[in-house]
Amino acid sequence: MKSKAKILLVEDDTNLGFVISDQLKSEGYQVSLCTNGMDGHMRFSEDEFHMCIFDVMMPKKDGFTLAREIRTMNQDIPILFLTAKAMTEDKIAGFNAGGDDYLTKPFSFDELSVRVKALLKRVNIQDEPEQKIVHIGTYVFDTENFTLKHPEFEKTLTKKEAMVLKILCKFKNAVVPRENILTAVWGQDDYFAGRSMDVFITKLRKYFSMDPKIAISNIHGIGFKLEVLPE
Repeated sequence: MKSKAKILLVEDDTNLGFVISDQLKSEGYQVSLCTNGMDGHMRFSEDEFHMCIFDVMMPKKDGFTLAREIRTMNQDIPILFLTAKAMTEDKIAGFNAGGDDYLTKPFSFDELSVRVKALLKRVNIQDEPEQKIVHIGTYVFDTENFTLKHPEFEKTLTKKEAMVLKILCKFKNAVVPRENILTAVWGQDDYFAGRSMDVFITKLRKYFSMDPKIAISNIHGIGFKLEVLPE
């Protein structure tokens, strides 16, 4: 089930832009991604959106300038700024430019998701609730209570284990880039977070060892894939 919320994302960091876009789409949002302020302005004028997410430091046109221009066309659309700057004066400048919220990099996708939902309440666009019970082969994953059940096995997952598994389930039988999982769960993509993620993947593999039709494959240099063979 998908939300009807349409989000304009303008982020000049291509990798981060794709990660954010993919994660928002997995939450059910429709996302248009642009990599500079000029293209973002043009895209906004061509379509109708329920929310904007703008990086601040961008080529051709920065996020603050873009927000001020958007405000001349639409006074009510929520605007969320993403930036590496955490100084109070920078945040004030963002709000003065017409922004409604401000998220400092690096951030976790959980925090971004919460802020997006809160801002969309202003335009009465609510994303539909995610699937709470997920069937994975002979296992049942309760995403709300973090439980993984099998006829001969039951495990209460940690929050991070559950978050990683939720992402893999959303893209079942498809490759999920490492950086997508790292950004969504750990809030950053670095060596130490990567090593931690590998440990969690190993644990999840052990939990699914009772069903030979389930595998979490490591696609070298790209990411992971939750593979579930048909009965």
